[in-house]
Amino acid sequence: MMANENLATVSTLSQLSGAWRDIAQTAARSVGLSSSDSSIKTKNIKKMMDECLNGPGGDVSARMRTADLGRTYLDLDLDGKRVFLKTLAEDFCANDDLIKSTINEYQTAKDEAERIIAAYHLRQASAPDRLKLLMQFNALPNGVKFLVDIRDDLLKIKGKDPYLNALDRDLQQLLNSWFDTGFLDLVEMNWHTSAALLEKLIAYEAVHEIDSWEDLRNRLDSDRRCYALFHPRMPDEPLAFVEVALVKGLAENVQALLDVEAPLGNPRNADTAIFYSITNTQTGLRGISFGEHLIKQVVQHLSHEMPWIKNYATLSPVPDFRAWLADLDASFYEDAVTSDEMERLKAKTGADVAKTAIFLCFQDQNWYEDKELSELLRGPLRRLCVAYFHEKDHKGRALDPVARFHLKNGAQLNQINWLGDTSEKGISQASGIMVNYRYDLADIEKNHERFMNDGSVVMSSQVRSYLKQLGGELGAESTFAKLKRTIAG
Repeated sequence: MMANENLATVSTLSQLSGAWRDIAQTAARSVGLSSSDSSIKTKNIKKMMDECLNGPGGDVSARMRTADLGRTYLDLDLDGKRVFLKTLAEDFCANDDLIKSTINEYQTAKDEAERIIAAYHLRQASAPDRLKLLMQFNALPNGVKFLVDIRDDLLKIKGKDPYLNALDRDLQQLLNSWFDTGFLDLVEMNWHTSAALLEKLIAYEAVHEIDSWEDLRNRLDSDRRCYALFHPRMPDEPLAFVEVALVKGLAENVQALLDVEAPLGNPRNADTAIFYSITNTQTGLRGISFGEHLIKQVVQHLSHEMPWIKNYATLSPVPDFRAWLADLDASFYEDAVTSDEMERLKAKTGADVAKTAIFLCFQDQNWYEDKELSELLRGPLRRLCVAYFHEKDHKGRALDPVARFHLKNGAQLNQINWLGDTSEKGISQASGIMVNYRYDLADIEKNHERFMNDGSVVMSSQVRSYLKQLGGELGAESTFAKLKRTIAG
């Protein structure tokens, strides 16, 4: 997957570099200038940036200088890009003296009219020159994509550097204004979509890898749908896409859903739309959320196109569950396992500590193929999974990133699917568990408000029932007893 994505990025950068070289050379001929060598060793990057902001000539000259600066950046290695970005961040920040002067102007204003003018001057003074420079790339072909990729590089480089972090905030603010959801177009992708875009679907797919053109064709067949969001200034780059299966009832197993040998379903017989893969494609747009808008747009579209579809749900991974299990205190496991299950685990592994016994089971890479063992682990791991969805990170948010996304969008945690993903990735990340989040159109806003107000995880009665299986065996201070009281409350 990463190799495919890198190839797509290299191809895009090559096209940009070639196009901007032509702009620089054409513009240079038209104004009698020469395009200089782009090596960082022979160019003064700061001087190039200065000339982009303050150089002589009109729009043609400015466009040429900006294209040459951009082409220079594209030709740099990672160390060269770090020098470029630090120069931009440190040497083209806001002018402290000018800010102090305009603050004084505002504080000494004699009346409301003067204060309004002074406030305007203060806003202008606070805008760093680097922001003006970045905006110049908007006039170039694929200039917006270039800025998205610059931020991708910046996220890898910035660390705790205060100037680079300030540059990142500036760039994110700029991109956030350009990528407002009101500017985005929803496009259905199908087998007749251009090969170049289909190749990008393959390269960007981050949830369930597309391993062949046959696999892709299966995902675009008549009982499937794929929708992507595009920005008018990036028509060849999907920002996010979702893959949908039209099925009867909730899908519980992703291998069955993606089986290219499975018989073709009839969309007219379907009653459920399953969102089984949602991918944001542009790392440089991190922090700018498209998924919520994408899901709501697709639900609205499908509800008009296929009014017989009554249920909208996901088949989602639980990517950090196994890591959480490994870090979890052993005492927590004692609460999750019934006495009968513990006896059977001890007979199977020889261990009399629940956590130790469970992880001894995991040592067999194919443990999930042992029917007796998988049935024994089903109960404890589903109960632990319910507890996992109530865990919070250091910011007080739902610990699981996928859960955080869907619960914030107003979904309900509807079903925990045992061995829903038995791929190597599914077993290693989540012990094979997948979940269904259900989008009930009548409850989306209510669920969203509950989650945003106090972090409440809205769960189906079926999910809550996994804790009830422990019955009266829990002590009053048991972790799961407390969780049951929380859920009941």
